[in-house]
Amino acid sequence: MEVKIEPSWKSALNREFEQEYFAQLTEFVKKEYQEATVYPPPRFIFRAFELTPFDQVKVVILGQDPYHEVGQANGLCFAVGAGTRLPPSLQNIYKEIVSDTGKEPKSKTGDLENWAKQGVLLLNSTLTVRAHQAGSHQKKGWESFTDAVIKILSEQKEHLVFVLWGAYAKKKGEVIDRSKHLVIESAHPSPLSAYNGFFGSKPFSQTNYYLFSNGELPIEW
Repeated sequence: MEVKIEPSWKSALNREFEQEYFAQLTEFVKKEYQEATVYPPPRFIFRAFELTPFDQVKVVILGQDPYHEVGQANGLCFAVGAGTRLPPSLQNIYKEIVSDTGKEPKSKTGDLENWAKQGVLLLNSTLTVRAHQAGSHQKKGWESFTDAVIKILSEQKEHLVFVLWGAYAKKKGEVIDRSKHLVIESAHPSPLSAYNGFFGSKPFSQTNYYLFSNGELPIEW
């Protein structure tokens, strides 16, 4: 089965694409796109991987599901299509950037493509979702796939920064080797929890200090 994904990721994840669960996942996703409205558009399912090749990953930010309303999901976690109103979590992320770094975000469109192109893998745990049905594609195989992505990054690379916001991301990040990577954990940026430890957690300056200390260019947030 041919999977269209950026070549360095294809090489790194080749064994996953040969697994039975992935064949079943592919059939499920194809059927869903045929029978229902599903986000993101098919060309954007692996967009995070296209914009941030395996050999260029410096930072991993972990999300859960794609947004499930019209015009939002664009294949990057927490991001929305340019021209789309910013969701509350992303508004809070931008507020923390200003508070943490003293600078306005480089781009306020919400697309976050400029982060991805600098080496920030914006990875959702589940890469597709039915319109208006949050969590509708959970437990179909995507989680196994993205667990493998995290594990391979942890094993094959050094000095990455993993940013885990909220209990779900923290649990998913348990496989990360903390002896050779920086793991930043805090509350989720959603309005329900942002004041319980997200605001003031300084993930952006922490990330850049660690990258700089390990000879990498910092991210222009």
